Amino acid sequence: MTLVRPPIRTTKLRQGRVTPGQRAALDRLWPALGVEVDGRPLDLLALFGRTAPVVLEIGSGMGEATAALAALEPDRDVLACELHLPGQGSLLRRADEAGLTNVRVVAGDGVVVLRDMLGPGSLDAVRVFFPDPWPKPKHWKRRLVDDAFAALVADRLRPGGVLHVATDWAPYAAQVRRVLHACPDLAPAPPPPRALTRFERQGVAAGRPAHDVAAVRR
Repeated sequence: MTLVRPPIRTTKLRQGRVTPGQRAALDRLWPALGVEVDGRPLDLLALFGRTAPVVLEIGSGMGEATAALAALEPDRDVLACELHLPGQGSLLRRADEAGLTNVRVVAGDGVVVLRDMLGPGSLDAVRVFFPDPWPKPKHWKRRLVDDAFAALVADRLRPGGVLHVATDWAPYAAQVRRVLHACPDLAPAPPPPRALTRFERQGVAAGRPAHDVAAVRR
């Protein structure tokens, strides 16, 4: 199944400062745990050294939730996609300090990974936690979760696989629900457990509680 997404930017690029610890983690761990987005199909068995359910996380941020969930689910392998270098270094450092062997950090766009580097039915779950909300109506077309994205994710999930989206913008959550309910290959499902991060606590303190929306591959 070939699914094409228009080349619309879905995230705001933020450079950020790479700390010495993040730089050290990148220099030391990237050769073993890093993945470049080059459009070539991934050999998941070679990448993780085992056959296990694979979770794709799009936008892992600083890696706090990613590392916490990977530690709780050692029987699942995690591909964590992050565009920003500080986040990549932070997750590598967290994984190393926690002794995690089931995390690989992907430098690039998770949509490209889904579309070009993973095959149909290859994923156990897809996580999208706190994507850029693009709150202005004129920017809504840039939101990641739309009909094309839902169809692409559904194709890459195994039957029974789960798409889990979390956002602290209520209008975006409503859009996600409409999109997932409209996708013929997805059915609404209870959201799986999720780790609470510092970012989310800040949102709650500012009056923006998180909304979790999930769907299962039929």
